[in-house]
Parts: sequence; C-alpha cells; structure tokens
Amino acid sequence: MAGGKQTPRQRMIGIMYLVLLGLIALNVPDSLLDAFKNITQSLDKSKENVTKGIDDTYSTFEATKLKEQHDRAFPIYQRAKKASEIAKALNDYVQSLREQLVAEGGGINPVINDVDARDNLDISPRIMITNKKADELKDKINDTRQQLLNLLTPKEQEGISFSLNAVDPPPSLGVSKNWQDAYFGDGIPLGATLTTLAKIQTDTKNAENEVVKKILGRMDQAVVTLDKFQGVAVAPTSYIIAGQPYTADIFLTAYDSKANPTITINGSPVQAIDGKGKYTINTSSEGVFTYSGDIAVKGPDGVKHYPLPTQTYQVARPSAVVSPDKMNVLYIGLPNPMSVSAPGIPKEALRLSMTGGSINGSNGHYIATVSSIGEARINVSGEITKGKVSQLGTSIFRVKRIPDPKAQFAGKSGGNTSAANIRAQDRLFARLDNFEFDAKFNVTRFTLMIAKPRQDVISLSATGSELTSAMKSFMNNVTPGTTVVFKDIIAVGPDGSQRGLDPIVLSAN
Repeated sequence: MAGGKQTPRQRMIGIMYLVLLGLIALNVPDSLLDAFKNITQSLDKSKENVTKGIDDTYSTFEATKLKEQHDRAFPIYQRAKKASEIAKALNDYVQSLREQLVAEGGGINPVINDVDARDNLDISPRIMITNKKADELKDKINDTRQQLLNLLTPKEQEGISFSLNAVDPPPSLGVSKNWQDAYFGDGIPLGATLTTLAKIQTDTKNAENEVVKKILGRMDQAVVTLDKFQGVAVAPTSYIIAGQPYTADIFLTAYDSKANPTITINGSPVQAIDGKGKYTINTSSEGVFTYSGDIAVKGPDGVKHYPLPTQTYQVARPSAVVSPDKMNVLYIGLPNPMSVSAPGIPKEALRLSMTGGSINGSNGHYIATVSSIGEARINVSGEITKGKVSQLGTSIFRVKRIPDPKAQFAGKSGGNTSAANIRAQDRLFARLDNFEFDAKFNVTRFTLMIAKPRQDVISLSATGSELTSAMKSFMNNVTPGTTVVFKDIIAVGPDGSQRGLDPIVLSAN
C-alpha cells in the first residue's frame, strides 16, 4: 500500500513538481516560481473541496443514520471522528510550518500574491533540515498514516489507497538522498517548500476522506448483530383438556435490538421496536382465523427474507356457563333446544351423543328429544387434535312430562264474570301459565252444567273444545245469578297423553 493509488490530477502535479525541482539546480526564474505558486493554490483549493465533501458526509450521516439508529450508529460515528481528529493534528502541524516559513520569507507580497522571498534557498534548509523540522514532519506523516490504517479492520483496509507517506526516493544518477533532503534540503527554494507542504495537507485530507467514508459505510452494510437473547416456549395451544398431554417447543432465540427488521403480516406492515414487532388485531367477530407474514433483515449479503409460518387463533365471545344441579330438565313431546360449547375448541369440532333420547344439530346448536319419564345423559366429546377425539364431559337431565294446563272459559278458570261475557263465548281452552316452552294443549271433551235459580240443572256433554248447538242455546239464556260449571275436562298436549283438568265454576253477575 506504500505510495497509494493516485488520481490522474495527482500524478500530473507530482510529475510537474519533480520536473520543477530538477530545474531548480540550474536557475530559479520567476516563471518557475509562479508555477510553484499556481500548484500550491490548486492544492489548497483541492483541499477545500475535499474538506467540504467530508463535512457533507458527516451532515448526511448525522441527519439519517445517527438519528434513526443512534445506538448502532454512534460507535461508528465516533470512530470516523477519531480519523478526522488524527488528520487534523497533522494538518494543523503542517499549517504551522507554512506560517513559520512565510513569516521567515517576509510574508505575502500582494504584488505577486506569493511569499516575498519565494526564491530564497536558505530558509527551507535552515528551518527544515538544520532545525530538524523535516525529521519531525516525516515521523508525523508516517505515524498519521499508520493511525488512520489502524482505525480500519483488515477487511476494511482492502482497497484503501492514499498517497500520504514519507519514504526516501530511489537513487538518481548514483546519488541517494533521504526524504528530508530531497524535499527540503540545499537548493530548494522557499516557494517549492511551501508547495510540498500544501501537497502534504492535500494528501492528509484525501486520506481522511477515504477512511471516514469507509468507516461510515459500515452502516450501509447493515451487519446484523445478535445482542439480545431470550428463552421462548411455543405451544400449539394453551388450552389443554385433562388427559391430553401438554407439548411445547423450548428454544433460545436471538435478535438485534439495535436494528428493526421489516415485518409484514397478511400484507400489512407491523411496527418493530427494539428489534421486535408486536402484532395486534381487532377481534370483534367470532371464528377461527389465520395469519402469516414475512420478516426482512438486512445482512452482509443484502436483504434476506424469512417467512413466518401460518399461525391459527380462535376468537370466542366471553361466556360463563351456569349449571343448576337440580333443575336440568327435558320435557317429553317438546323440541328441547340446547347450546353446547367447550372453551378453546371450535364448535364444529364438537361431537354429541345421548342416552334416553336423541339429539340433533351442529355448530353449537342442538335439539334434544325424549319420550319417557326418567333420566337422560348427553355426552360431549371433541376433536382436540387432528384425528384424535377426547371425552369432554357428560350432563345428566331429568325427563318430565309437560305440566298440566289450566282450563279456561271466557278467559277465566273460575270465579265471577258477567252473564254477557259467558253468552259471548263458544269454546274451552287449555293454557299453560309461566311455562318456558310454547306447548299447546287441545280440549278433547268436557261436560257442561247450567244451574239457574229455582230451575233444574241442565247437564250436556261435548266432544272437542267447542260448545254444541244445544249448549249454545242454553248458554244464550244465562242471566245474572246463574252458575256455569265445566267438568270432566280432558285435554291432550304435545306428548299425546290425556290430561284430566280441574273443573271451571263461573258465577254470572
């Protein structure tokens, strides 16, 4: 890496500089000194441009990487700033030499826009050689070069080339000179020395620029640093039925807390904080849902995508099951609706069977049918895992007849009512009061007795619930004080059994 790789402009300046040094031995005409001045000014301008480029690089890094990924970027930023500090120390030292030499040469002459004693051949050898400033400068150049290289890893040093060095030139015509004498010794005019120092400053800035860009470029390589470790247990389900084994994968996971991956779930982005994403979704509707996604991570070889396996979850409404111990009843002759669920198990995975009756339905809604008084058992099982059905529980129900209804005529089961109300009715009804089911009973036969004051009792029988024509004729003559009695009332309900109902005794008023 000695010597470094130079740009065409740098090579041209170097060749011109050597040619000019060769002509010095012959004479130091003003045209030659003007050439040195022009080269010096060009080098100073180049140094300014490089300095601006470095400042822009820092500004961009500070506004983006350092702000967005501060924890990761700050150590890299500090390393780059160290390179600038090292380069600045050498640049400041060289600048102090330039200022000392200019002062020794009488300052800047505004007429020629150059140091007044630019053709002087004694100032440079005295200060640089006799006073050992060239020795000190050589050591600082080589030490600065090495310090800059030491800031880079061996891999980062690959491809690095800069011309900041101070090595002895090869022998010329059998004469060997060290670096100090070659550039600052006898026969070197002050103007040429100032040009040499300007070149050293430019080389220093170029070296700083290469090292700073190489260091800050580490952020663009996006190396993943696994700095956080966490134990993880992943189970297919957290809902376990007694007798079912609990299984979970236990492993150690690592992630980079200083770099947030790009996470998408079902095509939508998920925010990542401290290297981890948190997926949150509204669960307003019931059912089984799935999601999958992708995790994109920047690595040394570019962006890599890691698919997220499909995940399944079930949403159920909050519920509480209250089962009274002595009131579980099924009624003969009625469709007994039932809702069945098991926490953590899809409704479509439930399996029901019944003794003492039959049960039909699906998706949590069933109808139980029973035919004889006694006891019925409903067994519930479920497919916990694919192909494996487990018993979930058994519920016992008492089987009863539907309660007897109350016979009614004119909306009454007894008591007083108006004679007009009695005359306006033509049939009996059998109704259930305070019963949960809509169970209908039909009156199949009854006997009617009409007792008017000081008259014989009239007794008539009918089949069905409607008054016969004879009954209607007598009922049309009911007056206040008449007693109307319905007895031997028989009704049949949904279960098909005949029920003898209590008589109805009505007093007309």
